[in-house]
Amino acid sequence: MKHNVKADWKGLMQFNANVNGHELIMDANEASGGQDKGVRPKELMLTALAGCTGMDVISILKKMRVDLDRFNVNVEGELTEEHPKHYTKIHITYQFSGKDLDKDKLQKAIELSKDRYCGVAHVYKKVMELTYSIEIM
Repeated sequence: MKHNVKADWKGLMQFNANVNGHELIMDANEASGGQDKGVRPKELMLTALAGCTGMDVISILKKMRVDLDRFNVNVEGELTEEHPKHYTKIHITYQFSGKDLDKDKLQKAIELSKDRYCGVAHVYKKVMELTYSIEIM
């Protein structure tokens, strides 16, 4: 299986990508020569991780019959100061809200995502530190 993404240059620093029929706009901020019309590519790495692990956790908790009122995934990456700037550490905060939540089940779902199902986490763990925490609100 292969995935393909096409990114078309729209001038200055803007690129519009087509991802499975969905348009995604990427651009730099004004200080970097762009017009701030879209997201930055590096932050998309964090977004991919949030979506991947978030979908896994929701799917696993549904199978465990855990009912949530709210669920958020916050991903924070630490960048190097020198070029090429890249992430050296990523921390994921999983925020759960619901009645009588079993923390062991929440942790089990996260561990399954991190160690078995999330392909994004699998790749990132090979090149940087990946940590997480759980918040029950």
